Amino acid sequence: MAAGALVWRRGQDSLEVLLVHRPRYQDWSWPKGKVDPGESLPAAAVREISEETGHDVVLGMPLPGLRYRLTDGRIKHVRLWAARVASEADAPALGARADVVAATVDEIDDIAWMSLEKAERTLTRAADRLPLAELVALHEKDRLDTRVLVVARHAKAQSRSTWKGGETDRPLTAPGRVQADSLVPVLAAFGVRDVVTSAWERCARTIEPYSRAAGIVPGYSDLTEAAHERSPSKVAGEVWRLLQSNQDVVMCTHRPVLPTVLDVLGQHSRRSVASTLPAKDPFLQPGQVLVAHVGQTPKGARIMGAELHRPPVPTRR
Repeated sequence: MAAGALVWRRGQDSLEVLLVHRPRYQDWSWPKGKVDPGESLPAAAVREISEETGHDVVLGMPLPGLRYRLTDGRIKHVRLWAARVASEADAPALGARADVVAATVDEIDDIAWMSLEKAERTLTRAADRLPLAELVALHEKDRLDTRVLVVARHAKAQSRSTWKGGETDRPLTAPGRVQADSLVPVLAAFGVRDVVTSAWERCARTIEPYSRAAGIVPGYSDLTEAAHERSPSKVAGEVWRLLQSNQDVVMCTHRPVLPTVLDVLGQHSRRSVASTLPAKDPFLQPGQVLVAHVGQTPKGARIMGAELHRPPVPTRR
């Protein structure tokens, strides 16, 4: 498995994308690289791009991936996103990322911003033009420049049957705490700048590692099971507020609340996106996130794409 992105920016006259040259293969391609053991695909993508280009980026809309056979017969799968260069406003997410080591000149000996037309001519592999075509289509439909609303289900908690305390303070298990830590690089890859969570312990503890790493003071909202039972409409209103907030935000909540959350998202999604949202209980697994890519239209915020991520548990060394 490998991961990378088509990094874009608005040039003087048109959109530009960033290509890298690999001397070993004498080719021009998209910045990408292998996923490390225990690393999530989004985290691998931003790490590899930073190593190969020197640019910190924020992932956006998912793009068609690549699949091809290596010389040793193995099949390589490459996950790709559209990505923009990070700005000062992305400082919280960048602060939550691990340091990277720049690629050597033996790995990458040149990088270049190119117009879409020049990039299409320059790319060595014909398959690399497929995600470029999708990037162009997103740009032409005003679906490229997006932000994220990330919906997180709290990590694995101690079971109700074994916990002697109340529901508000039921804690995460040891594997749940590892899941919470593993969410940090995923949220950082998508540029999350704000945190809203249920105040109950298992949600607050799930999102705490990212809040701490990013230097964000979390906001507590009526996303608890009890609040949802009293008034699902208030929870729906909070989801609507976050959808319209123009912020890259993660909200952490509970399984019984997810149907209401997903219903609001579905109402404000493109039809093709709404049909891909989780529709069956448990909707999200413990520690799993739904990343909704939100764009602005004349009618307000609309979800242009969505993807699911459940970070792998890091391997011990």
